[in-house]
Amino acid sequence: MITVKQISSKSDIKTFITFPFKLYKDCEYWVPSLIKDELETLDAKKNPVFKNADAWYYLAYKNDEIVGRIAVILNHLEVNEQGKKKIRFGWLDMVDDIEVTKALLEKAYEKGREHNLEYAEGPVGFSNMEKAGILTMGFDEMNTMITWYHYPYYAKHLEKLGYEKQATWVEYRLQIPNTIFEKVAKFSKIIRERYKLSVIRFKDKKEILPYVDEMFGLLNKTYNTLQTFVPIQQYQIDYYKEKYFSFIHPDYICCIKDETGKLIAFSIVMPSFSKALKKANGKLFPFGWSHILKAQKKNDTAAFYLIGIDPEYQGKGVTAIIFEEMQYLFNSKGIHTVETNPELKENTAVQLLWKDYNPVQHKERSTFRRDI
Repeated sequence: MITVKQISSKSDIKTFITFPFKLYKDCEYWVPSLIKDELETLDAKKNPVFKNADAWYYLAYKNDEIVGRIAVILNHLEVNEQGKKKIRFGWLDMVDDIEVTKALLEKAYEKGREHNLEYAEGPVGFSNMEKAGILTMGFDEMNTMITWYHYPYYAKHLEKLGYEKQATWVEYRLQIPNTIFEKVAKFSKIIRERYKLSVIRFKDKKEILPYVDEMFGLLNKTYNTLQTFVPIQQYQIDYYKEKYFSFIHPDYICCIKDETGKLIAFSIVMPSFSKALKKANGKLFPFGWSHILKAQKKNDTAAFYLIGIDPEYQGKGVTAIIFEEMQYLFNSKGIHTVETNPELKENTAVQLLWKDYNPVQHKERSTFRRDI
């Protein structure tokens, strides 16, 4: 007998968040989220996204044992301003029992029908700045800080329950040469001179702060035509600034400005924190921070997180400047391998950027959709 209960108490929410720690305890590839961050993300009093969203959390039980969880999310901006009649679901985790999966997803259908919506899609978070997609390839790879790991049966369950893939993201592993490509350096010089561009370099984190809002503004411009995009609100910018700022190292930020001082492009790279977060096991204190700091100081792997380019400069070779700066950084830090962030499969313009770095697609993930 499977029962699904809606939860709201602090203790139940913590149980909800820690369920994957039990489910994946023997999985060497699963990288846990930070429990504190998850608690804040799901708390309507602390996460400003709830100004334009509602969420309901559920736990599934079988023989009095927790066997699954799901968050059902209604993004009002998406429904009311973009006209997408969609109920979201995320934080979907369950044992390998399709009846459990079915029972959990029924809660999404109930909320969707209650609000006159037409389809369910997930797994996704509250907005574009959060994790999305069920892993469908790369089960023997560790997830990054901004992605979920899933067992192979997740996607199989959804397909058996009548779901179809909606958005698909691909991820690549790149190999960084010991010396910069001559053509990149030459092209970078040409583009800088042609458009009178210059690189902004940062010595400490405080110098980055004045540019953060402009970076997010560029993100809105860069990705607003993609199928999954929901505009990033100012309150979300302030929230993410606080949430991720401690992980950012100024050396790994590249910003490019025009002759008037206007920001026209940026990239954010971070050392890979997957192994460090694995060791931290969901907690920064008392010892988790030491693993993070070690990963920042000494690491042979990095991850591309965000690249934003003003549409006015897209296709004009600005990426050559970014790649030149990043290669100098990687070589100075002893970084040989870089993982890309998830990129929509149809976003071939981004994927072409990696062609000189021996790209190997090592992961793929999708959201799944079903009419309700």
